[in-house]
Parts: sequence; C-alpha cells; structure tokens
Amino acid sequence: MSATASRAATGGRLAIIAGGGALPHHVAEAVRARGEDPFVIALSREAEESDWVGFDHSVLAIGDFSGISRTFKEQRIDRVVLSGWVRRRPEWRDIRPTLKTLARIPSVLKTLVSGGDDAVLRMAMQLIEASGAHVIGVHEVVPNLLADPGPIGAIAPSDDDRRDVEAGIAAANALGELDVGQGAIAVGGRVVALEGAEGTDAMLERVATLKTEGRVSARRRGVLVKLCKPGQDLRADLPSIGPSTVAGAVAAGLAGIAVEAGRALVLERAEVIEAANRAGLFVIGVERSGHRGKA
Repeated sequence: MSATASRAATGGRLAIIAGGGALPHHVAEAVRARGEDPFVIALSREAEESDWVGFDHSVLAIGDFSGISRTFKEQRIDRVVLSGWVRRRPEWRDIRPTLKTLARIPSVLKTLVSGGDDAVLRMAMQLIEASGAHVIGVHEVVPNLLADPGPIGAIAPSDDDRRDVEAGIAAANALGELDVGQGAIAVGGRVVALEGAEGTDAMLERVATLKTEGRVSARRRGVLVKLCKPGQDLRADLPSIGPSTVAGAVAAGLAGIAVEAGRALVLERAEVIEAANRAGLFVIGVERSGHRGKA
C-alpha cells in the first residue's frame, strides 16, 4: 500500500519525532516524496528548529507528553516515526504527563534513572501510543536506507579483516545484551573499544587517540562493527552510519566498517560509497544467526 493510500485508509497524518543528525531529514523528504505531508515534532536541544522550514512543525521538550498528545489531536496524527539521536535524557522536572500517563510516572522516573537506552525507548513508545498514535519503524517508511548483505562499495575485507569483524560482532552482541550500545571496534582480533553513551563518532576519536599514543597498534588497522541489540525493538534507534562515520574510521586508521544487513541504516549511501572507495576502506553488510553473526 502506498503512503498516500495508507493515509487515506487511516484518515490520519504521520508525525516524525525528530532528534539530532541527518536521519530525520531523510525520513521527512522520503515521506513527502511518497505523497504524504508529515508533521515534524522537533525535540528542543536536540533538533534545530530552523532546519524544518518548509515542513509543518513544532518544537517540544523530550518529556512533554502533554504537548505531544495535544499536537497529535490537533494535527490528527495516527502514526509516529522516531528518528535521530537524543543526547540527553529528560530530567524528572521535564516530564509533563497527560492524565492517561499520570499513573505511570513512578515507573517512568525509575526507568529514566536506572534503565538502559532500549528500556527508555520502549517506555517512550508506550507513552506515545497511550496518546493515541501508532509507532512505526524508520525502515517501514524508507526501506531503501537499510544495508544490503555483502560489500557496499568497491572494497572487500581481507581474511584478517573478517577476523576483526567476527571479534566485533561478538563484542557488540555482549554489549547489546547489557543495553549499553551497538558498536565495537576490533584491531588485530582484539576488541579495543566499546560504544557507550558518547556515540560512535566519539568512540572512533578515542581509538584514533589510542593509536597516536601507542596504546593500540598503529600497524594493524581494525574494523568498526555496528549491530542491533539482541531483542531490540526495531521501531527505534536502528544502528546507522553515514559519511561522518567513514571520515571517523579513516581518521582512526581502520580498514573498514561492518553493519547488520537488513537492520542497520546507511545514510547518504552514494557519499558513503564514494568516500570509502576513495580511502580504500570497505563497508559491508553482515548477517548473523542468533547472537553470533556471520561476516
């Protein structure tokens, strides 16, 4: 069913809750190209309001569920896509509940304090759906952003690179089980960095520094691996890479990047391929069985 037909069938409008980064813009343009007029809720201190000139939009705080619910009603929103990164969690004073969500506030606060990123996202989606809209995944709106299996570009990994991919897959799976992050970097078959709250770009900068300081061998190159967390809800926070990821991998002296085929997003694919080919860096989609994965 086309986006236009989908809207006609539901009678409602699609909203994009936009965090930072390039992904929300890709989603908004793709939705518009498919015949819908999305409404953008730009999260304050995460998405820039000026970026949304030309789209119907409002700016709301991340914990303002009352404002989000009111916007849903005013704009006849029945479907929601979450996209973009969120660098900060709301504080308890930022939470503005609706009457429907008021009883959930104790559990909300507990999750904000002690829950992992995936737990917080699940909670947010439950609260959004309690406001009357259905949360759908980015991959349902822009499936062409998903990584394909195998090389994405002209460069293929060597046998040594594949060993780093396998080490990175094992580490990313273990990290994901703890609901901490989605990425790992392996150099010479040894895991040297795990992604935390600082994100992928900062992890790459850290590895570049470790190599400069001689704490990680600069003679061995290494691989960045990004996977979904085991059991992750695919409606939010799919792992993604873009041109900045390639630039960071080059600066860190890596040989390549591996992302989960069919469950990771490649933003600005043409630019990613061009930059990777120019640098002699491979980008591949890897498939996994269960929690192990396969390069």
